[in-house]
Amino acid sequence: MVIEKQFADGLKSIARNLDIKEYIQQSPELYPLFQKSVKRFVTGESKEDGISIGDQLIHKGYRISLEFIGENTITKEECVRAKEEFIALMKECGNRGISSRISLDLSHIGLSVNPELAYESLLELAKVAQSNGLSLMISMEESAKTDQILSIYKRVVSEYSNVGVTLQAQLHRTLDDINELFNYSGAIRLVKGAYQEPSDICIPRSDKLDERYIQLVDLCVKANHQVSIASHDEVIYKQVIERGYLQNPNVEAEMLYGIRPDLSKKLKDDGLAVRVYLTYGVEWYLYLCHRIAEYPPNIYIAITDMIQGEKDSTQLY
Repeated sequence: MVIEKQFADGLKSIARNLDIKEYIQQSPELYPLFQKSVKRFVTGESKEDGISIGDQLIHKGYRISLEFIGENTITKEECVRAKEEFIALMKECGNRGISSRISLDLSHIGLSVNPELAYESLLELAKVAQSNGLSLMISMEESAKTDQILSIYKRVVSEYSNVGVTLQAQLHRTLDDINELFNYSGAIRLVKGAYQEPSDICIPRSDKLDERYIQLVDLCVKANHQVSIASHDEVIYKQVIERGYLQNPNVEAEMLYGIRPDLSKKLKDDGLAVRVYLTYGVEWYLYLCHRIAEYPPNIYIAITDMIQGEKDSTQLY
């Protein structure tokens, strides 16, 4: 366990190293190898890839969430292009009658440039989503951005109830945040938290964090608030199923594409609501690093895919 934690922490640090990222992206030897590994966790590089796999999963009985990968965009022009891609994605879903949640990082559409740009972009996206019968889910980023993200969310959800927000169970502040968010209509997506944070503001991966996670789910259910249990942890699901939470129409399970498809299928086959979170785009490097860091044994799967060739996860659902 200690070695796995050290490996995960090291990989998270590497994920944020732009020099390493650039080296891999420009390497004619490494880039194709990483592309083979990422196919298991990312649907492809275009919205057509995401929509196609999403449509297949919907026909198998799953709910879906779609995201155009990207975060920490540093120029206004790039932010505008990202916003336009999300608009095109939502219009295509609307035209094809595909019911989906659209997930995004606010730093992908302007937060790292100017919070007002992110607010204005999110407002526009919420309007387009509503007109196409879709919902939006704001992802949570590093704790340094939490106040800004929640502030923008509260402003937008006051006008568009189809917007939700993600909270990290690992942060001590989340207990206060979630009680305040019950005053707003948007769905809440609960994750344990994938970011390295200072030890004085968060709970490390442990039984204590599992207890906090269940406590937060309890609060959502008692408040009759819509919540996504975004976890791949069987211990968590065992407890929420025993409490009857997943039979509640306001509660759903949510898992990332390619991570524990066996568990997703089992829950779905048991008649429970399961959402699969699908991503697409070329900025998959950070995403892949986080998927391996969250569950270190995935490194063996990644290496196998590099050797044996590309393999998507659709057939596993």
